[in-house]
Amino acid sequence: MKTNIVVLWVMALYFFVLTAVYTVWAIIDTGVVEWIGTIAIGLSGILATFIAFYLQVQLRNQGGVLPEDRLDAGIDDGDPELGFYSPWSWWPMMLAAGAAIAMLGFAVGTWVAFYAIPVVLIALVGWSFEYYRGYFAR
Repeated sequence: MKTNIVVLWVMALYFFVLTAVYTVWAIIDTGVVEWIGTIAIGLSGILATFIAFYLQVQLRNQGGVLPEDRLDAGIDDGDPELGFYSPWSWWPMMLAAGAAIAMLGFAVGTWVAFYAIPVVLIALVGWSFEYYRGYFAR
C-alpha cells in the first residue's frame, strides 16, 4: 500500500504540472484557454490526490502492515475468506434471468421491466432463505 500511495502522489503532482503546461501551451498556440482539456487533466490530478489521501489514512488506521507489503509474507497470508456459496443453488440463475429481463425491458420497452420485478424479488428471497427451508435447513 505504501508503494501505491507514493505512485498516486507522484501521479497527482504530474497531473497538476501537466495542467499548468497544457494551459500555457493552449494560450500560446490559440490565445485562449482550452477549458475541456484543462479541466479534465486537473480533475485527474484531484482524483489521484483523493485516492492517495484515502489510502494514506487507511494505512495509518489499519494498525499494521498488509501482507502485500511484507517481504516475508506467504501467498496464503493475503487470502481472505470470501464467503460461502452453495454450488447446487439455482437461485443465482433465476436472479440473473430476472436481471436479464429487466435489461431487456430497458432496451425494448419499460413495460417489460415490470415483469422482471417479481422474478427478481422471488429470486432474492429464495437465495437469501435457502438454508432455512427444505433439505439443508438448519
